[in-house]
Amino acid sequence: MAKVISRKSATTDLPKTSLLKKMRGQKQLMFMSLPIVIYILVFSYYPIWGWTMAFQDYSPAKALSEQKWVGFKHFAFLFTDEAFLRVLRNTIAMSLINMILGFVTAIAFALLLNEIKGRFFKRTIQTVSYLPHFLSWIIVTGIVASSLSVDGGIINVLLLKLGFINEPIMWLSVPEYFWGIVGGSHVWKELGWNAIIYLAAITSIDPSQYEAAEIDGANRYQKMLYITLPGIKSIIVILLIMNMGWMLEAGFEVQYLLGNGVVVDWSQTIDIFVLKYGIQIGNYSLATAAGIFKTVVSITLIFAANSIAKRIGDDRLI
Repeated sequence: MAKVISRKSATTDLPKTSLLKKMRGQKQLMFMSLPIVIYILVFSYYPIWGWTMAFQDYSPAKALSEQKWVGFKHFAFLFTDEAFLRVLRNTIAMSLINMILGFVTAIAFALLLNEIKGRFFKRTIQTVSYLPHFLSWIIVTGIVASSLSVDGGIINVLLLKLGFINEPIMWLSVPEYFWGIVGGSHVWKELGWNAIIYLAAITSIDPSQYEAAEIDGANRYQKMLYITLPGIKSIIVILLIMNMGWMLEAGFEVQYLLGNGVVVDWSQTIDIFVLKYGIQIGNYSLATAAGIFKTVVSITLIFAANSIAKRIGDDRLI
């Protein structure tokens, strides 16, 4: 009986022993990763205690123990406040526009670029296309504003020359155009950079599949549709899951820099809302509640997209 018990205890302790052995055997790697772990704990997890402000009527003049706890008061205010609901609408709309345009244009650009046979020409186009990624939004919004200006803006000049309009349009003063301008700016800035990962995935496809398709009489478009796209399907799904977590990250800089008083009802996002109430007005509790809402929704969307990918049998992130 004693032998049986000792065998069971030895079997139970085996995983712990093997884990300790692995840790001892990889102690150099553990020491190397220690600064990263400390960085994440200090700058990503330690600040979470500040979320308590969302459940208080926080005042910087009082100590933490003296703050008045109000429960979900600020969260209830968010969903009854017309300004926040309008901000939420803008954020979701611009996020969807950026995500859909970003995905479609990057995949299409990668497919077309892959069809270019000349290596020098292909590399030149790829290099030129991802250079805007390295420009700051300050520069990009300046270029966009200049291109859309009434006095000599290239967009108005082209439309006038082609006869599509009779007089210059004040693009940045028409609220209905703002979402499209933001989406177009994101596409121009990130098109080449977003296509890099798809181009890398395309290179891993077996060339013999293209050779077999060519023997069967498939043209270029058929090879793209039936070989290239299915070959990068797993990458598309994983990137889609990752981007779902950024659904409420419509941006801050481009909306803040291109927005004005005329289009304020269409340009403000949750990040601008947090800046306004947290820094300008000093309502830290309401700003924190809005930030928590955005974080919780983002995490929920990631797990939901991952679960859907699992159910339909595609690759998943978690």
